[in-house]
Amino acid sequence: MNWHRLRKVVHLICFLAFLALPFLNVVRFDIPRQRFYFAGYELWISEFAIIFFALMFLMFLVVLSSVFYGRVYCGYFCPQMIFSEASMAVETFLRRKVVRKFGHWKAATREWLVRAAFHAVVGPASIVLAFIFISYFVEPRDLVHRLLSLDIRTAGGISGAAVTLVAYLDFSLVRLRFCTTVCPYGYLQGMLGDANTLLVQYRDGTPKKECIECKKCVRVCPMGIDIRESPFQIECVHCGECIDACDEILGRLHKPGLIHYTWGRKLDAKRAIVLLVLLAYGGGLFAALAMRQPVLTRVDPVRATLYRVADGRVWNHFRYTISNRGGKPAVVKFSIAQLPEATLSLDSPITVKPGEVAEGEFDISVPWAPHEELVRHFTILTRTDTIPMTFLAPSEAQ
Repeated sequence: MNWHRLRKVVHLICFLAFLALPFLNVVRFDIPRQRFYFAGYELWISEFAIIFFALMFLMFLVVLSSVFYGRVYCGYFCPQMIFSEASMAVETFLRRKVVRKFGHWKAATREWLVRAAFHAVVGPASIVLAFIFISYFVEPRDLVHRLLSLDIRTAGGISGAAVTLVAYLDFSLVRLRFCTTVCPYGYLQGMLGDANTLLVQYRDGTPKKECIECKKCVRVCPMGIDIRESPFQIECVHCGECIDACDEILGRLHKPGLIHYTWGRKLDAKRAIVLLVLLAYGGGLFAALAMRQPVLTRVDPVRATLYRVADGRVWNHFRYTISNRGGKPAVVKFSIAQLPEATLSLDSPITVKPGEVAEGEFDISVPWAPHEELVRHFTILTRTDTIPMTFLAPSEAQ
């Protein structure tokens, strides 16, 4: 197995997913519209229970991967690692090109040319990646207008400019230093990992020492560590580059490599508990999404005036709110049950476009009769909702 080639394939897939996800609404917060998009669902801020289950499911998915697979996320899926290695690869590529074509120039001049070319590439790349990142929080078409107008006044424009600057400094200066100084995931893994977690481990248990001290495993390590010292170094991201290096060198001597991935041997109590919690949140999320109604209808009585009597009828005033949380236009028509001879002032159905909220008011009237009950319970019906309601009437003529 060539782990370096596998990593680069995974990096490419992750990069393409990073570009596509905000446009496909797989996972995205739309802050201006107060929407959360998850797995094709458009969740409103009022649907906090579903959002909670989704976030907890994703969090425990990361925890479960840490317990079983250690730092594999860092080496294979982490955007910081992917973009840092990409920026270093671009710089190395440019340096080779400059040395090959301008080898007769002074070293200082060549280095200046390399840096200028590198910044000419990293600058536009930072703008593009910042645009994609902000698209996870602002609708992409809206963000395009902000970018073309050079918006640095609104929160979206200021955030885009700030993320562009951070991305530029990250690619040109910080890179993998972030992983060993700021990122909390490595410290979290130190608490979650144990002897049964996936590790990159150096093995040299033969009576005669097999390591030839070529130190290529150290030279190829992107984090600059010596895996032979310990498999539990916090800087190790389980990338497997040292495994490929050792296999390559000792393979020339017809010997097996001395560095391997070592896997846990059992499902212990800790892993079982984390797995059960993940399944619980996953089940809750699935049930919440399955029971979710795309059209939410709410009706409230307007009690500023309890009722009014006119033309031998008693009138009550109501207010409705219809939220279309689906992807198709919704048509809602009200009807009345358990209130004899009631008349509804809304004659035509109400059409609500996807993602919009319709609000309005209407009246319900019934013929007045002596000795009528002061409070009468009835039901307002739609195609999907049954809404209990009360109707107020005077007990004697006014």
